[in-house]
Amino acid sequence: MAVTVEPEPLEFGSVHSGLLDCIQVNLAVLADHHYGAGAHLRLGAPLGFRAWEGTGGLPTVDPPLAEQLAVASDLLGLRVVRQRRMAREEMFRTLRTAGGVRFVVADSFQLPWLPYHRTAHMEHSFLLAAGPDGWHVTDAYRSETAWGTAAPGHWMLSEEELAGIESAEVVELAPAGVRPISALPPAQAVDQAAVAAYLDAYDACPDRARAVEQLTAETWLLARARKLHATYRALFARRADETEAERQHLRAWDKVVEQTYLAHRRLSRGRAEPPGVVDRLRDVLTADRTVFGPAPTGPAAADGPAAAPPEDALRRRVAAVAAAVLGVDTAALLDGAPFDSFASFSSFRLIEIIERLESELDREFDADQLVPENLRRVDDLCRIAR
Repeated sequence: MAVTVEPEPLEFGSVHSGLLDCIQVNLAVLADHHYGAGAHLRLGAPLGFRAWEGTGGLPTVDPPLAEQLAVASDLLGLRVVRQRRMAREEMFRTLRTAGGVRFVVADSFQLPWLPYHRTAHMEHSFLLAAGPDGWHVTDAYRSETAWGTAAPGHWMLSEEELAGIESAEVVELAPAGVRPISALPPAQAVDQAAVAAYLDAYDACPDRARAVEQLTAETWLLARARKLHATYRALFARRADETEAERQHLRAWDKVVEQTYLAHRRLSRGRAEPPGVVDRLRDVLTADRTVFGPAPTGPAAADGPAAAPPEDALRRRVAAVAAAVLGVDTAALLDGAPFDSFASFSSFRLIEIIERLESELDREFDADQLVPENLRRVDDLCRIAR
C-alpha cells in the first residue's frame, strides 16, 4: 500500500549532538520529540564504566544495541514495541504498510549521507519513515571523522539511493513516561577492578598499532560520556554550565583523545608511538572519581598563555602553517593563543599541523615530545622543531 501523507517531522535542534554517540543521538531525537527539549540529557545522569568483549580480543566501552535500548527505556521512557532484523525489502514493506517512524541500525558503509559511505564499516542509527515521494531519513549525529564531517540533517531518498542496505535492525519505540529530573540525581558508580582490567588489556597488547587504533574510538566514547554527564550535572543543579573543575577535567579528556589519535597516526605511518597513551587514560579515569564525586574539588589552576620567545623565522613558519590549517589569522597564534581556543580546532587539525610541519621542515619530530602539553601553541611546536 502506498503512503499518501507526509510523516510527522522530527526536529533535532534541541539535541546536544556533540555529546552523544551514533546510537544515542537518534534515541535522543525521539526523547525530545515525545517529552520536550532537553529530555535526552537524562542519558547523562549515571556515569559508570563497563566494558564488553570487542573484536580481536580487546575490550570496548561501546555498548551493544540491546544495552543501549535498555538504557533508553529506563532513562528516556522509550519502550521497545517491536524489534527485528529485516532485509531491505521487508523493511520498506513494513514501513509502507504500518506507517510511522522506525529507529534503524545499519552498516554505515551502506548509508549515503555519511562520510563513512563505502569507506568504513560500523553500526549507525537513523530514523526512517515512508512518505509519498520517497524515504524520510533523520540523523542527528555530529562528528568530525577522518573521511569528512558527519552533520545532523534530514534527507529525502529514493529506494535506489538506499539500495546498498542489505539488512538492518528495525525498532519500533513508543513513549512510556519519563522520570522528572528532580528524581534522577547524577550518580557515579565505577568498578575500579573493571577499569584496571580494561587498561591492562590495552597496555599489554603486543600489537601496538591495533591497540592504539582501537583506543582512538574508546577515548572518544569515554570523553563524550563525561561531557554528557557534566552537562546533566549542571542541569540537575540548575547551573548554566559546568564547574571550573569539571571544565578543566574535560579539557584533560580532550587532550587524551588528541594524543591517542596522534599516536595512531604515527604508528600507521611506521613511526614511533608517543609515550604514555594508556597512562594518560588511566590518569583521567582516576580523576573522574574526584571531579564527578558528590563534592567536586575546587577549580584547577588556570593554564595561562606561555611566555613568547623572541619572534624569529621558525615561529613565523610554524604560525603560518597552523593558521592555514585552522583558517585563522597568524597574529593571534603569534600572540600565544592556544590552538584549541579556535572553533576550527580538532585532533584532526592538530595531526594536519604536525604532518605539514614535518614535511615543510623536512624532519621527523621526536615521538617522546608529541604529548598534549607540548602541542598547545606555536611556541610548543617551535621547541619540538628546534
